[in-house]
Amino acid sequence: MQPKEKNKIKIKLCGLTRPSDIEVANLLHPDYVGFVFAKKSGRYVSPERVKTLKELLHPDILAVGVFVDEEPESVAVWLSSGMIDMAQVHGAEDEGYIEKLRELTDKPIIKAFSVRSEGDIERACESSADFVLLDAGDGGTGTAFDRELLAGMNRPYFLAGGLDASNVGEVVRRWQPYAVDVSSGIETDGLKDAEKMQEFVRNVRKDNEIK
Repeated sequence: MQPKEKNKIKIKLCGLTRPSDIEVANLLHPDYVGFVFAKKSGRYVSPERVKTLKELLHPDILAVGVFVDEEPESVAVWLSSGMIDMAQVHGAEDEGYIEKLRELTDKPIIKAFSVRSEGDIERACESSADFVLLDAGDGGTGTAFDRELLAGMNRPYFLAGGLDASNVGEVVRRWQPYAVDVSSGIETDGLKDAEKMQEFVRNVRKDNEIK
C-alpha cells in the first residue's frame, strides 16, 4: 500500500470535493488525497460524490476517508467498498475503537491527534494505529500547534496544521515528518486552488527527503 519512493516526504491533499480538484491532483500525483465524511464539515462529500471522485482519481494515489466519531461498522463498509483505501479517524476514537475496526478490516488506519501538550505527543507515540496524524484543534482550520513538541515523537507521523506553500519547505526540512497533510492551506474562499496546490507540492518536493 505504500508509495514506491520510500525516501521522499509524502504528501496528502485533503478535503477534495470537486472533479476539478481530482484533475489537479492527478497531475501533481500526491501520495494520498482525503475525502471528508464528517457531515458538519464544509468539505463534506456525499457517498455519491465520493464514488464519482474516486473513479476519476489516478489508481496509484491512495484515497483516505476522513471520519469523525463514525461507527466502526460504517467505516469498515466504506473500506470494503473500494471507494477508499485507508481510514483516518479524527474524533474521540480510542484504542478500543481501533481494535474494533481492526476486527472488521485489514486496511490501514490513521489516528489523528489534536496536539496541545507533551501528553498528546505521548499518546500519539503509543497509538496502535498504523499511522498517526498530528494536527491543531479539530483539523482543517489552518492553525498550527507548537511544533517544538515534535521533538518528543519517536515514530513516523503525518504533520498537519497551519501548513501552506510559504512555510512547508522549511517545516519539513526541520522536522522530517513521514508525510505532510494540507487542506485550508491550498484553498481560496473555501475551495481548492490549483495554483496553491501546485506550489505546495513543489515546495515539499524541492530538496526534501527523509534522512
